[in-house]
Amino acid sequence: MPVNSGRLIAFEGIDGSGKSTQLEHLVAALRAAGHDVVATAEPTQGAWGRRIREMARSGAAVSAAEELRWFVEDRREHVAELIRPALEAGRLVVTDRYYLSSVAYQGARGLDWRQILAESEAEFPTPDLVLLLEVGTEAGLSRVAQRGAVREAVFEDAARLGRVASIFAALDRSYIERIPTAAGVDEVAVAVRERVQRQLSLPRAPS
Repeated sequence: MPVNSGRLIAFEGIDGSGKSTQLEHLVAALRAAGHDVVATAEPTQGAWGRRIREMARSGAAVSAAEELRWFVEDRREHVAELIRPALEAGRLVVTDRYYLSSVAYQGARGLDWRQILAESEAEFPTPDLVLLLEVGTEAGLSRVAQRGAVREAVFEDAARLGRVASIFAALDRSYIERIPTAAGVDEVAVAVRERVQRQLSLPRAPS
């Protein structure tokens, strides 16, 4: 794979860990510092992403292998149409979920998560930094309930999230930075910015 001139940052964690909120804070800080940032998320708004969300909300789960296939197809389009072009243009890409979510969530359904990880790293751009937000399963589900969004019954299940959290805890990659989220949103946002600056040494972009 060609060397990317841009940087790829991914937020990961179980449901309710605060990924979307912290992504917004980080993107705002990076843009204020003059960086050209692309903010994105998985599942995407494309056909595969819509199919995934419909399945998750309906509660009608498909087989583990089929579920993984949908996420991989969505990611292939995401990388081809947005992530790779942005990286090649020298932009900062910040995504809410990436391939470690497939490793953990589809691994939690009994698939070989180590194989999913190896195949993902072979096919997709490796993130420069993964910010893995850590929260207890019950606390995460409580936050999900408080936000009032439509519940995704397939994924937002305590037993499954417990298995997901165990896989996240077992991951060992140099690009992963683990951040506890027991503190308030502002304190976590400060920790996120500090990790990004320390790990990526981002210079302030010229105005």
